[in-house]
Amino acid sequence: MEEYNQIDSLKSILTLRYDHTIPPSLRKLSWSDFVEKNSVNETDAIENYLIDNIRNELSQTKKISIALSGGIDSSLMLALIRKTIPDIHITAISIIFAESFDESKEAGKLTEQFDAEHKIIYVENFFRELPKSIYIIKRPFWDLHWYTISKEASKLSDSLVSGDGGDELFGGYAFRYQKFLSLINPDSSPLEKIKAYLQCHERDWVPDQDKIFGKKIPFDWNEIYSLFYPYFDNSLPPLAQVFLADYNGKLLYNFSPINTAFHKFFKIKSVTPIINENLISYSSHLKYDLKYDIKDNLGKPLLRKILSKNLPNFPISDVKRGFSVDTVNLWKSYGYKLCNYYLSTSRIVDDGLVSKEWIDTHLKKELDVRYVNKFYGLLATEIWFRLFITKEMKENETLD
Repeated sequence: MEEYNQIDSLKSILTLRYDHTIPPSLRKLSWSDFVEKNSVNETDAIENYLIDNIRNELSQTKKISIALSGGIDSSLMLALIRKTIPDIHITAISIIFAESFDESKEAGKLTEQFDAEHKIIYVENFFRELPKSIYIIKRPFWDLHWYTISKEASKLSDSLVSGDGGDELFGGYAFRYQKFLSLINPDSSPLEKIKAYLQCHERDWVPDQDKIFGKKIPFDWNEIYSLFYPYFDNSLPPLAQVFLADYNGKLLYNFSPINTAFHKFFKIKSVTPIINENLISYSSHLKYDLKYDIKDNLGKPLLRKILSKNLPNFPISDVKRGFSVDTVNLWKSYGYKLCNYYLSTSRIVDDGLVSKEWIDTHLKKELDVRYVNKFYGLLATEIWFRLFITKEMKENETLD
């Protein structure tokens, strides 16, 4: 395995759920990229950028796959692809996770409307192929549903389309914006805004986060805070600072590199119209009230308008959608059993990366979602360690 900064990487993944040490495949943005610029006919401009990218990427393609959750971003991609290339064969892929919210029905209505085939994948054990997916990305992430989507798409076509970037570029995290703004005031310091921002991402860490790590990993919250100063210590309004931090967070250092690794492994072309360079440059400078309707606490108003134009009379949910597993129900069915098996005799504990005391303190308790998610992070780290460090595990092993 390639040498990299293991300590910083693990601290980042287990605290932020992204790895800031990964070289990003997208351009990193600075505060100056989010200075507001006047614009007109924004919905037309955005739709034209999307259509141009779709035409450039897919005009010579006979058939494609698209990841379809039924949310705004993926629904819009489906509508614009059919509008731009009417004769292309489309297979939409949706996932149903056991004991989780089923979004396939909404997605199915869309496929009927746009004459697309609908492939539904049912996943009983979310972690079954975790060793394989970690082996591909070479980092200890656990929420790797894109492995399943990419694997299925590679059987159906040569190209996989997604709506990646819609939340980060057009204001999709309304539930976080509202909370962030309620936690700060006009006199809040950069550090106070950083802490408020992290409080809005509380499922990524736990109250005793500093107790998770072993003697080999010195943990200091100030080190984490320092990563965010470039985003909150500038002249931008607070909401724009959040947009900047969001773009330079999971999109750059989790979603994009992970998805890219899976696409490369399965030899499938990635098509992401929202995060093409022209649209990134245009959208980042849009006025902030075009991304978030603070009065109605509604995100992505521009994308909603474009979708309504291309999908009239179709109800657009105010609830954020996306492929997601109910992690607490997963804990009851498979998560606890797997964590108990792998972490009770843990290699990452023996190596001094993770605290045995922390695991013993929490493992057998009735846990809330934050601690459940943190144990999944430790499970992924243990699997990663056994794959790449001790090499006692093979990538094709399954967690049954």
